[in-house]
Amino acid sequence: MPRPSQPEPQKPLTPVELELMHIVWRLGEVSVADVLEALPQERKLAYTSVSTVLRILEQKGVVHSRKVGRGHLYSALLPRDAYEAHSVRHLVETVFDGTPSALVARLVEAVPLAPEEVEQLRRLLGRKGQKP
Repeated sequence: MPRPSQPEPQKPLTPVELELMHIVWRLGEVSVADVLEALPQERKLAYTSVSTVLRILEQKGVVHSRKVGRGHLYSALLPRDAYEAHSVRHLVETVFDGTPSALVARLVEAVPLAPEEVEQLRRLLGRKGQKP
């Protein structure tokens, strides 16, 4: 059965939008108060700021809200893996001139990798190279 189409953002989320989406993805259905509580203690965002960003995410079609009492509960419409895939495709196209191997080369050069991560990359690339 075909997978239902998922929303895809028109452009990458802003850093604050992405910060709040990480909380929504991790917790599932959240209120503004839930998001505020999940933020790091040193991260000082006002209730109204979080509420505004969640409403913007809803307008973008990334989250859905439902009214409960006097407030709203928000849940992700855009799955995390779909956003990650979209972001990587965007990065490859805009920064690496459409060349995925350039992204992988830069990743391997620029980011410290533990031996088990190197082995995991080898396995992933080996499976990608196999014909179905």
